[in-house]
Amino acid sequence: MRIGVFGATGVIGSRVVTEATSRGHQVTAFTRGSAWTPAENVTWRTVDPLDADDVAGVIGGLDVLVNALNAGRGIPDTIANADVLPSAARSLLEALNRHPAIRLIVIGGAGSLEVRPGLQVADVEGFAESLPVNLGVPVEYAKVVEAGREALALYRLSNRNWTYLSPSSGLIEPGPRTGRFRIGGNQLLTGEDISAEDVAVAVIDEAELPRHVQRRFTVGY
Repeated sequence: MRIGVFGATGVIGSRVVTEATSRGHQVTAFTRGSAWTPAENVTWRTVDPLDADDVAGVIGGLDVLVNALNAGRGIPDTIANADVLPSAARSLLEALNRHPAIRLIVIGGAGSLEVRPGLQVADVEGFAESLPVNLGVPVEYAKVVEAGREALALYRLSNRNWTYLSPSSGLIEPGPRTGRFRIGGNQLLTGEDISAEDVAVAVIDEAELPRHVQRRFTVGY
């Protein structure tokens, strides 16, 4: 399978690249800058994910496109550039209008998951104040969560072949690759934060065996 990965140098994106190549897939890794690590079975391309023409020009021939983009590097930069999330959604969807056979898998956040039917995590009273300030996440990070929800709404309005993965974790960091996790729909799965390695497993599992076409799903321990 030919898989493209946006955000290929990020915590999750880099692990998606590793997981995909370990299963024998051909990977094209897309990055906004020129810093990358050469790897077997990986072709690196520099592209602006906010330029639909640029995106459309490089994704031809792919079977699956994974969007693992972050809004920025580091918490302050991410907050300042939160609009990148919906802007990238618009760009990718426009580009995919020219390549309708390509499947899109997007990795988003947990803020739009429901703690009970009709009540999303981000709408719980005191959500912003409950963010882990001790881990360097200020209340202003709620802006990023809102941007993620806006992006999800754009995908849901699209008729493209998309899937949206919201891991049930407030913080996703490197960790063990267990290959063992729960899979859910729109409801938050409570438990320990899932590792970036296992999120990557879930992404490539979905790429190989589509089970959530034009749907959002979650994974968690």
